[in-house]
Amino acid sequence: MGNKIFVSYKYGDQKVMRLPSVDGATKARDYVTELQSILDEGDHINKGEDDGHDLSDFSDEYIASELRNRIYDSSITLVLISKGMKSDLPEKDQWMPWEISYSLREQPRNGRTKKANAILAIVLPDENNSYEYYILDKSCPHCSSRTLRTHMLFKIMSDNMFNIKKPSYTNCEPHVGARSYQGNASYIHSVKWNAFIENPNTYIKKALSINENIDDFDIVKILA
Repeated sequence: MGNKIFVSYKYGDQKVMRLPSVDGATKARDYVTELQSILDEGDHINKGEDDGHDLSDFSDEYIASELRNRIYDSSITLVLISKGMKSDLPEKDQWMPWEISYSLREQPRNGRTKKANAILAIVLPDENNSYEYYILDKSCPHCSSRTLRTHMLFKIMSDNMFNIKKPSYTNCEPHVGARSYQGNASYIHSVKWNAFIENPNTYIKKALSINENIDDFDIVKILA
């Protein structure tokens, strides 16, 4: 049985690596088309922002109505992280933070309550085919840990990373007092695009497994 997937992305962001299948400038939206081609045949994608408009002219009630309907039937949200996904507008006037917020909320309807979605952050390569704007692999030469530059994310995303209630750490021996998170420390797990497309089911299952243990995390559902 396939998964019902909601995809959140910045429609017009061109700070992404060019896709060979696209004539002209590649946008983050073009990666959604690629996603559909690599996911299992039974998986169904429902797209998020698909018109490039900001939300400054819309009421919270309109946004809520739109997103409840789009997200309600899904069980997992894939968030495409791209270098230019954030604009200078307040976060409440951008689609992606709202989409992530509603993915994390329980939604009652017709006598049953839909639980929060699993969420997986898929990091797109930038125009130079680099992921270092967000992920730094082996940032410590001693313990080979990776660093996530969560400051470049929307706050609703960064608030739901490294948010496990009972964290486990590994010590970095050469650096007294230095330590890194061990295991699944974040409700929203991050994976590079090139790793995801090699085995998408592995990462989707990982996100769904984390979701099954959602009570182990301090979840932030509302935009600040």
